[in-house]
Amino acid sequence: MHFETLQQPVISDDGKVIAVQATPDRGDSRALIRFSDNNKQYEIANGTDVNVSADGKFVLATIEASLFERETDKKADLPHEVVLLNTQNGKQQKFENVDSALFSDNGHFLVVKFNVSKPESTDAKSELSESMAVESIASESKVSEFISSESIAAKKMAKSEDETHAEIEEADKGADIRLINLATNQHSQLSYVTQFAFDKTGKHFVAVVNQGENQLHQVVLVTLDDQKQRQLYGSSDEHIEALAISDDGQYVAVTKGAASSTRYGREHDMLLIDVEQNKQQQFAQSEGWTYNQYSSLQFSKDGQRLYVGRVPKVAQQAELADYQNANDVFNPEIITAKKQLRIWHGDDAKIKPQEVKEYEQELKRTYLAVLHLDSNKLVQLADKIVPDVTYGEQARFLLASSDVPYQKMITWAGFYRDVYLVDVNNGSKIPVLTQQPSDAMPTLSPSAKFLAYYQQGNVFLLDIASQRRVNLTASITTPFADEDHDYPSAAPGYGFGPWLADDSAITVYDKYDVWQFSTISNQGFMLTNGEGRKQKTQFRLVGLVKDELLPAVVSDAETVLLQGYSHLSKADGFFSAQIGIAVVKRLTESNSKLTLLARANKASTVVFSKQRYDLYPDLYIAANTSPQNAQQVTQLDKQRKPFKWGNAELVHWRDGDGVNMDGVLIKPTNYQAGKQYPTLVYFYRFMSDRLHAFPDMKLNHRPNFAWYADNGYAIFLPDIRFEIGYPGISSVKALTAGVQKLIAMGVTDPDAVGIQGHSWGGYQSAYAVTQTNIFKAVVTGAPVSNMTSAYSGIRHGSGLARQFQYETGQSRMGESLFKAPQRYIENSPIFYVDRIQTPMMIMFGDKDDAVPWEQGVELYLAMRRAGKDVVFLQYEDEPHHLKKYPNKFDYTIKMKQYFDHYLKGEQAPNWLRQGEAYQEYKKVD
Repeated sequence: MHFETLQQPVISDDGKVIAVQATPDRGDSRALIRFSDNNKQYEIANGTDVNVSADGKFVLATIEASLFERETDKKADLPHEVVLLNTQNGKQQKFENVDSALFSDNGHFLVVKFNVSKPESTDAKSELSESMAVESIASESKVSEFISSESIAAKKMAKSEDETHAEIEEADKGADIRLINLATNQHSQLSYVTQFAFDKTGKHFVAVVNQGENQLHQVVLVTLDDQKQRQLYGSSDEHIEALAISDDGQYVAVTKGAASSTRYGREHDMLLIDVEQNKQQQFAQSEGWTYNQYSSLQFSKDGQRLYVGRVPKVAQQAELADYQNANDVFNPEIITAKKQLRIWHGDDAKIKPQEVKEYEQELKRTYLAVLHLDSNKLVQLADKIVPDVTYGEQARFLLASSDVPYQKMITWAGFYRDVYLVDVNNGSKIPVLTQQPSDAMPTLSPSAKFLAYYQQGNVFLLDIASQRRVNLTASITTPFADEDHDYPSAAPGYGFGPWLADDSAITVYDKYDVWQFSTISNQGFMLTNGEGRKQKTQFRLVGLVKDELLPAVVSDAETVLLQGYSHLSKADGFFSAQIGIAVVKRLTESNSKLTLLARANKASTVVFSKQRYDLYPDLYIAANTSPQNAQQVTQLDKQRKPFKWGNAELVHWRDGDGVNMDGVLIKPTNYQAGKQYPTLVYFYRFMSDRLHAFPDMKLNHRPNFAWYADNGYAIFLPDIRFEIGYPGISSVKALTAGVQKLIAMGVTDPDAVGIQGHSWGGYQSAYAVTQTNIFKAVVTGAPVSNMTSAYSGIRHGSGLARQFQYETGQSRMGESLFKAPQRYIENSPIFYVDRIQTPMMIMFGDKDDAVPWEQGVELYLAMRRAGKDVVFLQYEDEPHHLKKYPNKFDYTIKMKQYFDHYLKGEQAPNWLRQGEAYQEYKKVD
């Protein structure tokens, strides 16, 4: 329970300050602060969601309530606190009742937003907040349309008592914010703030003030160096919604609508404010398009364009009829209007559960448009036909896509999209790809001159200006399709690396190597010089500075960091290469797993973890050019000392078809050669890449490997390779041959082999015991037991039908149920229950959002009818993976007790011997 994991490491722009959250499986987190240039260490008790100012001088952490408080208090009653740590002197400053906090981009300022005041707040406090906000604005001489405190008072006197106390919708209510100069600790405050933002220069702060009770709505600009406030816009009757400020602070944009309207029905206009010239321009609703509460605003980095989400105009829905008199209760129209009915039509693009699940998402959907600031031309980019435009910083073209033509066939065929280039200048769309797999979206070059994409085993380049397409890999014999793809669908590619910043080349991955293709000559070469395939090492570029709005880029001749994963040793290493040259150089030797976690924005410093089965993944920092000189900055491996850990090794064997297979064997603590041990098999698909992975020290859906090893078990994690149409038997061939290998090695007691799997692994484990008696106990979590009924089931988490999983996806049947019914039967455990000789424990959450939990009921009832040894654990109100800690704890204990009984001969607990009557359960409840 108390074992801590490190989460969400963040690093200052100069790479000198690192903050990370250490979180136990159950308990209270803490924030750890470390330094690259000295041995100082700080800790913030109960700290979560850490953030570091750009200059590294301050760290911000949310203070989580203690575990006891979280378990015993209502969520609304829990404290909401943040702590600001000064990394220069270690001093901490606490802010209470906080909703959120944000550093300015240069790290010199902090804004703290407090939770909205409760209704019982005194009138005096409200008056004070009003006065504070207005007087501070009134002191600025350049205010053009400022609303004075006298005008507010007059309006308050004129309003009726009902109006004065009119209920303001919760989302429209503003809150107090505090703006802090971190260098001087000078504080200033604004009240009734609903939105705020810094510009990128760190010179300006802008806030939206919506004081609904007193009809004061304004946009306030704060000059940060002197804290002066200036009203950019004010209104008595228009609520201000979205807000954005350009990077240089020259422009501010907002959306606004009638404050008297309900939030849901409120239509908005857009207002653009030129801060320097003190000019305003309004962009009203256009024919067919308007703005609403979900419209977002985003300036381009160059300050030339403003992107905004708009929505089509729709007629307001008529209010539902209600009974107004005694005769209305017999009115057929009113009675019919009160029906509760969902009609499923065969021509529906989406099935009803999917529509229901996506209702809120669709309600909030907006369609991207762009305002060109030089011409004030507003161009609609997305629409209902092509609804998805990927926002980026490219000035001329953006990527757009649509799944509209394929929404019906998603049910059985998987996910596809048509891809377009949309012209930012006029909104016209250039078709690029038809029915492209959704997981194979193209990549657009930084200047939008080229588009690269993968299709049917090859990589293509589109010159956008000439519309010329070139197959870059047509003459290359090296495969670019996934060589391990075993699904009944087209094999995907391995993806793209970064573009060169000047659009002159792009990097592309095959299974092992990195290629560089020129966009000018269309010729390519292996940047890694073929060493990847020679050494069976997969190279990938890592440690790049990331920009969410542009593709990753490198410069010509730049030295780049590569991570290399050996398919032979299952270990990682760091390597270097130089863009434009076919040479790769090893930097580190590593018998471990390496994970690069962060890169400083303005320095070469990277943060990575290093782990093995017997080495905790502590954090290291280094220059991306010399990871071999890394400095360890956390020391959590000491948590392992109370445990007897065991060790992991790689095992090789051949499956029933003679295919070479790999797996991981974790030997028990104090392993003695020649002694046979009870062995637990856990699996899913490929598992051998976990050879050097530190085990999850938390309770979840799988056995805790270290705990089982410490209790005398060997653990086996075998790879599985599937044959399309025969997933069940493919799995059995790999499993049985792997277990026989362990028996032949003298490690495994042939009379004490257990198997556990969850979800897809749960299906395989349930199927395996219908085909072999090699396993003496099985625990199967959330298994599909009957493919014939699961085929047309619903994934309740997404509302999608499950048919695509069988025809093109993980279940690998490759045909519909009615085209290959016998194949579905042959791969369903339910039809072979009479063969099962292995005791089985089934686990399901009865709100499973991926596999219908009735699949567990079917399997249980079939085994019960056949007189088999079965027990079924139904965890109430739980999804596909258990979320409630008492349930995870209970399942962990029961799984261990189950295997201990059947594999080690320990006495069965009462629940296993006799179950539990519902009456007993209700007594506990």
